Amino acid sequence: MQTLKLIYTTAKVRLGFLIMSCAIAGIAVSPGNGLSAWQVLVLAVGVLLSSASAGAFNQFYERDVDANMARTRDRPFVTGRFTADSYWLGGIVLVLLIGLAAAALATNILAAVYVFLGAFTYGVVYTVWLKRRTWLNIVVGGLAGSFAVMAGAAAVDSSLAPAPIILATVLFLWTPPHFWALALACKKDYAAAAIPMLPVVVSERTATWTILLHAVAVVLLSLTLVWYGMGWIYLLGAASGGAYFIAASIRLVNKPGVPQGWRTFAASIVQLGLLLTAAILDRLLLG
Repeated sequence: MQTLKLIYTTAKVRLGFLIMSCAIAGIAVSPGNGLSAWQVLVLAVGVLLSSASAGAFNQFYERDVDANMARTRDRPFVTGRFTADSYWLGGIVLVLLIGLAAAALATNILAAVYVFLGAFTYGVVYTVWLKRRTWLNIVVGGLAGSFAVMAGAAAVDSSLAPAPIILATVLFLWTPPHFWALALACKKDYAAAAIPMLPVVVSERTATWTILLHAVAVVLLSLTLVWYGMGWIYLLGAASGGAYFIAASIRLVNKPGVPQGWRTFAASIVQLGLLLTAAILDRLLLG
């Protein structure tokens, strides 16, 4: 059981469920839906497996950096509970291939391509190429969640409608302030590990205002989906979660620091959780 718990945290399965929800929301906001319940389920599992493989690779690759951060120094690849060898790397690739095969067989190749692009963006583009080099790391890395939305939409119709494109853009804009709030709360860790997250390389005022402006853009854009077929359930979830995220971001501007950084990070998760849940429920209950 202890080993399973370690695998669960190493693969960042909680993040995987969020990415999986993005794919389901992509299905929900797409006009028309010829997918059966089993197709949605298999696609969701495929996205979860692909996300888990990317999360595990992230910890596999970053074990040297994780050793320098209080938040991550107890991760299995750092402590030696897991040995970073070719067996682990092979297992990570195998899980990714199973996830991609599930997505392709249950829906179509285009959906599987988007699933792959999401995993590749997080695992390689963000983790390997950008994270240690530029503060734009998570800006580009934000495409990982966007590709999950596109995978869900492509499973419904390969000719993408405006609504899923808007939702994918919302995910792209949401990811940076989400991570920047975390980076502000863990600023000393990221500085010690020489990771150039935005709060490490600019002043607190610039960082907090950037987070707030992103939060406002995310919320305003998310509300436009009402003009593309979403109903009152979606509007309620998007508006309430959005107001909570903006309020937390305003408090961060007024009182920057570790405690409010964590609160804003949590508020971003609440906002996205309400948004995605409302989108799915809106489709299920209102059609």
